[in-house]
Amino acid sequence: MKKALLCLTSGAAMISVPAMAQDVAPVQPFEQFHVEALAGYDVTRAGSSIDDDSNIDNDQSIDGLSYGVGAGYDFRMNNFVFGPEAEVTWSTAKTKFDNGDFEGFGIGNVKANRDLYVGARLGYVVAPKTMVYVKGGYTNAKFDVRNAVGTVDTKRDIDADGWRIGAGVEQAISHNTFVKLEYRYSNYGKGEIDYTGDIPDSQRFNLDLDRHQVMAGVGVRF
Repeated sequence: MKKALLCLTSGAAMISVPAMAQDVAPVQPFEQFHVEALAGYDVTRAGSSIDDDSNIDNDQSIDGLSYGVGAGYDFRMNNFVFGPEAEVTWSTAKTKFDNGDFEGFGIGNVKANRDLYVGARLGYVVAPKTMVYVKGGYTNAKFDVRNAVGTVDTKRDIDADGWRIGAGVEQAISHNTFVKLEYRYSNYGKGEIDYTGDIPDSQRFNLDLDRHQVMAGVGVRF
């Protein structure tokens, strides 16, 4: 009798394991929460409405390495993916003095600081491990104002608000790791000068700054 009960118990356990495995399906690529490390090329230039020289159009720009982190949550329905995302990045881009000639780009002698972004993306899974997507949202960037020779931060910055759009491709390496490559364009249309200490910020003024970035990312899903 004891042997019979032992056999029945063992058999039930063996049956229940596959049943539980069927109930808890593995997570698909391109869904749930993710975090990522970002790096890429960053260039900001004056828009068409800005001219820092009375005789010629301003075609100067600042460029450098952009780097930072991002996070988001993806909802997947069949091959469609949608979700909010956010990131913070920094940049090494800054204006220069080459042989005494100021290489400005429309808003003075500055160095790019942090850039905040909050938005959403919409993707489509074109292969089991490949998704293409578009994105858009709000961006806020700061540019540190520097002194005449470009070596000292004057403890004030330009706080610029704008919007961002972009597109990219994401490749799943496994169910919880991925890499991606994207292009994004940002336009900053409003700004203010922020001061340290008790000095109040300036009134908001119009800007026209174009930012182009090609960014690569590597991330993990949870």
